[in-house]
Amino acid sequence: MQGIDGSVKALIAEMFEIMRDEGGIGLAAPQAGRNLRIFVTEVHDDHPARAYLNPEFVSLVGGVVPEEEGCLSLPGVRVKIRRPPFATVRAMDENGAMFEASDAGMLARCWQHETDHLDGVLIIDRMGPMDRLATRKALRALERGEVPQ
Repeated sequence: MQGIDGSVKALIAEMFEIMRDEGGIGLAAPQAGRNLRIFVTEVHDDHPARAYLNPEFVSLVGGVVPEEEGCLSLPGVRVKIRRPPFATVRAMDENGAMFEASDAGMLARCWQHETDHLDGVLIIDRMGPMDRLATRKALRALERGEVPQ
């Protein structure tokens, strides 16, 4: 990303709006139609809204723990995804300042989920065979342009 200009700041504001309108806790720029390494999160009161530009993981530790995840790109699909429970991420904020943050809860999982989007990975790519069978009907509905029941 060359610089943080008005168009990047406008995109970040739009991403927060989309995320909130859809009831999500995170959104990546590719989900908003932009091929930029940016995501936003707003997990709960303990972790206020924040933008992450060019994020990278400093560490992912703790083995892997399965937890249910959903995705705004795949409404109605919820599956258990195995991820490390603790993460430290380094990124730039919307003003160009570098920062590092660590979390061992939902925020750490959210960072990993949104970084997956930046890398072209969806939760369906991380599903096991049983989850693929369990979500087959919902995924077919999405392919037809329908919202799964």
